[in-house]
Amino acid sequence: MFKHILLATDGSASSEHAARLAVNLARTHGAGLTALYVSDPYPYIGIGEMNPAGLQAYASAGQQLAAQAHAHVDALCRDGSPVPLDVRLVEDVTAVNGIVQSAQDLGADLIVIGSHGRSGVARLVLGSVAAKVVAQSPVPVLVAR
Repeated sequence: MFKHILLATDGSASSEHAARLAVNLARTHGAGLTALYVSDPYPYIGIGEMNPAGLQAYASAGQQLAAQAHAHVDALCRDGSPVPLDVRLVEDVTAVNGIVQSAQDLGADLIVIGSHGRSGVARLVLGSVAAKVVAQSPVPVLVAR
């Protein structure tokens, strides 16, 4: 049923559960898997323009976190029958836009994403990347808790 699954990962505990689900689904369906890490835009534009070292440190940290998250997914893909894995890092876009646009660009037919499980006022104030992806995605989204 699924041919290409996009896993949105940030290395968190909820992403861990989503990664396991995505790998198992890819294995079951014989699908390809892309692990996507989105690094948000640098939040201190005025400061970064005055001190480029801050911008470089931010970008470097994002690349390092992405590499760690991707390595973990790669290990899951190699455990048991192998799952074909592609890894991607998208920088300077919001997580929601990076995930939805990547799913379209890659021709993914399913997005798997973790939920941090916020509720009440925290969810209203902070919003939920998973909820926004569900609302904006043209393909089905599996939200793992």
